[in-house]
Amino acid sequence: MPASPEPSGGGWRARGALYLDLIRWNRPQGWLLPLWPTLTAMWLAAKGFPGWPLLLIFTAGTFLMRSAGCVVNDVADRDFDRHVQRTAQRPLTSGRMGVKEALAVGGVLTLAAFCLVLLTNGLTIALSFGALAVSVIYPFTKRFFSMPQAVLGVAFSFGLPMAYAAVRNEVPAEAWWLVLGNLAWVLAYDTEYAMVDRNDDLKIGIRTSAITLGRFDVVGVMGFYALCLACWGGVGRHLGLGAFYNAGLALAGAQALWHGWLIHRRERDDCFKAFRLNHWLGMTVWAGAVLDFALR
Repeated sequence: MPASPEPSGGGWRARGALYLDLIRWNRPQGWLLPLWPTLTAMWLAAKGFPGWPLLLIFTAGTFLMRSAGCVVNDVADRDFDRHVQRTAQRPLTSGRMGVKEALAVGGVLTLAAFCLVLLTNGLTIALSFGALAVSVIYPFTKRFFSMPQAVLGVAFSFGLPMAYAAVRNEVPAEAWWLVLGNLAWVLAYDTEYAMVDRNDDLKIGIRTSAITLGRFDVVGVMGFYALCLACWGGVGRHLGLGAFYNAGLALAGAQALWHGWLIHRRERDDCFKAFRLNHWLGMTVWAGAVLDFALR
């Protein structure tokens, strides 16, 4: 029997490894960052465990859309990434994968995510189109918008109103306060991320919050953390959440202070470490919400 044909550019196993590299499979914090606040919103909307179907839909959907977002980002930034130390060896930038192939991968991931959304309701489906639009637009805002991290914050926050819509078929005011808090959190951790590449970004002309804030970058990050926790705390008080939720917020605040200490010297490795650790902050708030409802 003749051997199965292999795709161009290497064997099936090598190509699969390249696809995993494209979607940042080895960096799970990238999809955990939007997942934890989405799950927190789902628990608050349901006032407890939302059920396995919605939990699985939103967990898988978050992973798929973040992966698709990586593809769009790499296609948009492929000419910039070769000038940045951290991104020079990405599949598109290094020439190991073509644009059409990458877009095909992104299309499959997006379609899979949309199939999951179709299992929810009309309002959630409608919100998903907004989420997709912002995810596509975000990479291009680095060329003209001084705070593109805010656009990323919008993209990473769409899961919160979608969670409320899926549970309640409505998006009440408390959900938008959660969105504001999440937007502030994204600004905090993605500014830390931008601080890693600041010198490279200045050379190639990309705009970031770290460049815009300048010498006030650390102060800005800490202000974003404070706004985030204030919004999430206000929602907790509005919903009558108790000691466990507040303890989660307090522990999250302690982590934010630690991140501030890590970045205060603006060392690349320390700023990147602070960014990578942020998913634990989100998980802490979610765990507080879970315990608060479970132990009532």
